[in-house]
Amino acid sequence: MNTSFATLALFALALSTTANSQDHAGPQPIPYPPPITAPADTPYPGTISLLVDLTDNPHRVASIHETVPVRAGNITLLYARWIPGEHSPTGPISKLGGLNITAAGKRLAWLRDPVDMFAFHVTVPAGVTSIDVDFQYLSPVRRKEGRVAVSNEIAELAWNTALLYPAGHYSRQIHFSPSLKIPEGWKFATALDVASQQSNEVHFKDTTLNTLVDSPVYAGIHYTRVDLSTDATNQVFLDVFGDKESDLAITPEELTVHKNLVEEAKKLYGSHHYSHYDFLFSVSDRVGGNGLEHHQSSEDGEGANYFTDWPAGVPERDLLAHEYTHSWDGKFRRPADLWTPNYNVPMRDSLLWVYEGMTEYFGFVLTARSGMNTAAQQRDLIAMIAADYDISPGRKWRPLEDTTNQPTISTRTPVSWVSWQRPEDYYMEGLLIWLDTDTRIREISGGKKSLDDFAKIFYGIDNGSYVTRTYTFDDLVAALNQTQPYDWATFLHQRVDELAPETPKDGLSRGGYRLTYSDTPPDWLRAVEDAQAARSEEAGEPDDKMTDFSTSLGFTAASDGTLGNVWWDSPAFNAGMTPDAKLIAQNGKAYSISALRAAIAAAENSKDPIHLLIKRNGEFKTIDLDFHGGLRYPRLERIEGKPALLDDILAPAK
Repeated sequence: MNTSFATLALFALALSTTANSQDHAGPQPIPYPPPITAPADTPYPGTISLLVDLTDNPHRVASIHETVPVRAGNITLLYARWIPGEHSPTGPISKLGGLNITAAGKRLAWLRDPVDMFAFHVTVPAGVTSIDVDFQYLSPVRRKEGRVAVSNEIAELAWNTALLYPAGHYSRQIHFSPSLKIPEGWKFATALDVASQQSNEVHFKDTTLNTLVDSPVYAGIHYTRVDLSTDATNQVFLDVFGDKESDLAITPEELTVHKNLVEEAKKLYGSHHYSHYDFLFSVSDRVGGNGLEHHQSSEDGEGANYFTDWPAGVPERDLLAHEYTHSWDGKFRRPADLWTPNYNVPMRDSLLWVYEGMTEYFGFVLTARSGMNTAAQQRDLIAMIAADYDISPGRKWRPLEDTTNQPTISTRTPVSWVSWQRPEDYYMEGLLIWLDTDTRIREISGGKKSLDDFAKIFYGIDNGSYVTRTYTFDDLVAALNQTQPYDWATFLHQRVDELAPETPKDGLSRGGYRLTYSDTPPDWLRAVEDAQAARSEEAGEPDDKMTDFSTSLGFTAASDGTLGNVWWDSPAFNAGMTPDAKLIAQNGKAYSISALRAAIAAAENSKDPIHLLIKRNGEFKTIDLDFHGGLRYPRLERIEGKPALLDDILAPAK
């Protein structure tokens, strides 16, 4: 037997053995490719130049050009996946198109990683010192594709959507030279410092990748900049972009309360961590509303009537206060497991009940203290939160801590049964927990201490520093004990880690109030509904704003009968209603919001059920709701003889 034959025989024997093994054991997995190079705290050599061209805003397309310094060999370019503030892997990779990589005018082949779809592998030939990267970011043009961030008048640029960056380095060790081209005649605003500007092309000062991604740009035709600074050392600006020039008009009273917001935050924290802060603010019915925090700015969006119909904005009025608070809570101080070295390392969200929950609490507090909402309006909103949890049974099976996993579980997409699945309760239940904490500190200390003191201890350190300080649960407890000694670890574990079937309302009662209900809506709620109906009529579109019947029948509904949420174990749920149904009629009359309210009120003095005709999957069905509790609008009622600590909390700081 010669050598070749022997070799073939052995190979055949090996194949036969493998086949027999597979027949016996079943298929075996194909090995995964090598992992993407982990980020190291070492500088990336050279500076990446970046130009983002927004001039094709009619198509909602941004064109991107990068020049990346390289060395011969293999390089992996990453598209940001884990976006700070979104707490989940929501990087819009599906919106990237037209990727073309060249060196000295010659195309280089790229290969998307077969496992990590946000990574692109490129082989750099010998002698090449830089590569050119061109692609487009295809911004959504319809709501069903995502939030609309570009219109004929406004464009909102998040830099993470418009760049690729090299793997293997911390984001703070990768330097960019960014530029922006905007349509002729447009203005722009950003926390970035400008190096130069020629006509409609702006060149910003070189910066690190982490600062660039943390410094979005708003641009548009109709623009005004409002100075909210408290003094020369605390410069804060409201950069407003609107659908039309008249939307930008701000009254002296509105200006005052926005300035008060900055002043009250200064009193609360006793420090700041920005050279200047910019509220990047769109007041638009064409660009989708937004709220995303950054260290020295925030992306904010409200309807076009934000200034022109002030009474209609009560429910969302805390947006600016919330995002501004994040400059301290979330950006300067950040949970240790939420900080990552670059934008493709997974985040862990275990302390979102602090990051978002305490921000929600202080956002509510600052909204009242500044006068952006009255204290009574904020109490109404807190009552609505507590009432919602009273009728939401999800806490019977899911502890609050587990809701912090929801952004990763669902990438923040909607769920069908909000009251049972409790997707992101760490926001509003977090608010109630921190109200409980604040009132307890005030009670134990005899009014000498409060959560304001904690804010100065925890967030007020290192005045003027932009360097993030991470923290753990133990750090949080230590700062609370420094504020007021108590068993805070047990206190928080019981409310966060353990099942808590009852709504955490101790902060309300300790604050001097109890949750009650009225059959009359607050005046501001009527103003909100009237304004929404008027805007929809003016736009010639159906009113899709949901009216809340949750505390009575157990659902929300729009004026066209479309249902929003249906509360688990509510009268509507138990009668068979589901969120995909549509209301057609009540008690034999065509459905309308006012008619349904009248039917609920009438049923309070009747033994007859409320008859609802619904349509689902092309079929009509009559549902009888045996509910006689009347209209139920949540309110907070003073408890006689108890100190009104909640009033003290919401009052302007002294």
